[in-house]
Amino acid sequence: MTKLSIVIPVYQNELNLENLYQDIKEKFIDKIDFDYEIVMVDDGSTDNSWKVMKELVNVDKNIKIIHLSRNFGSHSAILCGLENSTGDCAIVKAADLQEPTELILEMFNKWKEGNNIVYAIREGREDYSFFADLYYKLVRNYIFEQMPKNGFDVFLVDRKVINVLTDLRENDSALTLQLLWSGFKTASILYTRKARKVGKSQWTLKKKMKLVLDSFYSFSDLPITLVLVIGTFSTVISILWAIDLLISKLCGNITVSGYTSIILVILFAFGTIMLTLGILGGYIWRILNASRKRPLYIIEEEINENN
Repeated sequence: MTKLSIVIPVYQNELNLENLYQDIKEKFIDKIDFDYEIVMVDDGSTDNSWKVMKELVNVDKNIKIIHLSRNFGSHSAILCGLENSTGDCAIVKAADLQEPTELILEMFNKWKEGNNIVYAIREGREDYSFFADLYYKLVRNYIFEQMPKNGFDVFLVDRKVINVLTDLRENDSALTLQLLWSGFKTASILYTRKARKVGKSQWTLKKKMKLVLDSFYSFSDLPITLVLVIGTFSTVISILWAIDLLISKLCGNITVSGYTSIILVILFAFGTIMLTLGILGGYIWRILNASRKRPLYIIEEEINENN
């Protein structure tokens, strides 16, 4: 019999989890005639999320919960859930109740039509996000033009795609872009993202900036192209400046002291060098991080009533 896994990364979601399960039970579990499992991954929460998750295991034997040793990030938590799922396909769903649970059955039906990946694409959202709009626009323009205009966070992947993601195991990457890169047969459905009713978003500015950098470093040559452009620009400016100073000196029309000119040249060159070194350093750091072969996550505890 077909089995569907629902993977839910959890971070500081103690107030949402019971309502989340009741919502899934009412709108999904009570309506299906096939096997399912819910895989919840606690990404190092410091609240009572893990305690609530253990209570839910006692309510439903089809719930598997995993506690990571610390906060590794949503990318690692989702990958952990996918790798520990046993379904023929798996749906990744957030724990904040901002995506309608009805999407699960809609996506499952699309998968039965022969699609390897099904995206739940936002056609609108009740909680406007300037960063989200900017990020997806940058991705569409410079990385993958097939990225939906309003992006996606919820998706279904079958076992074949899960195996590919498991084999990749890339540090400092973006899981959604890995799906776009994979090239499997895809389908999509539309939904409106709800406003958050309980708790607050843990999507900090630091995490947002890391996502942008990881996306460009992993899937675009734009950063290294930028280094080339900056180097070329600085070289041309330096040559033109030198020619201008030489002509001015020959004509006796120098109005700027030599000391001031030297300081300006040094500052310009120093700024250019530091910028390009910073970009190249981003690549070097990611090479070092990959060469260490550290695990993307560490499981501290796992509870599965079926075992």
